[in-house]
Amino acid sequence: MKQKIMEASIHLFDENGFKSTSIKDIVDYIGVTKGTFYYYFPSKEELLRDIHIQYIDDLITKQEKILINSKINCTKKLYEIVYMLLKNIKVNKRSARIFIREIRHLSQTNHEIIRVKRNTFRDNIQQLLEDGITNGEMKKGCRADILTLGILGMTNWSYYWFNPNGEVSAKKLAEIYVDLILNGINKSKVPTRKPAKSPE
Repeated sequence: MKQKIMEASIHLFDENGFKSTSIKDIVDYIGVTKGTFYYYFPSKEELLRDIHIQYIDDLITKQEKILINSKINCTKKLYEIVYMLLKNIKVNKRSARIFIREIRHLSQTNHEIIRVKRNTFRDNIQQLLEDGITNGEMKKGCRADILTLGILGMTNWSYYWFNPNGEVSAKKLAEIYVDLILNGINKSKVPTRKPAKSPE
């Protein structure tokens, strides 16, 4: 029943927003009483916290499984993490949007719990990039911290527009993203020149 309440809440929070969804809305949606809700969750915020925890813990578990695979290099691990995030859209699109959008409704204490977990996921990617730079797979001089934020920005925003059943598959999109990250879009390796000054 706890998971059923969470699944119903994920649907309603995504459709209507956390603030606009009441506990009555949730229990009416699945046909139970408020007493059933309070048996599992002391408050609506505690429910939101558990949705966040369930989502990020699942991603960290999948990420760490990729990272400990000694049979693939850093570049392949980066691809697998990006691909994992994009594949996740098919089954957890609503949870992802809630995770990104509704964290502002958590108290400072609950927000800190989620922040630590988010930082773990981010730090794992940054360390992977730093390892790739150190071992020569990736270009020296790259800012792994900034690149990490760029990767997360691309993948997180994909939850709002990417259709896993559309023309471009999750695998293909992961290839496009990783190629963009590693190689950019400039055909030549020559730095972009500054425009010539116009004659006065």
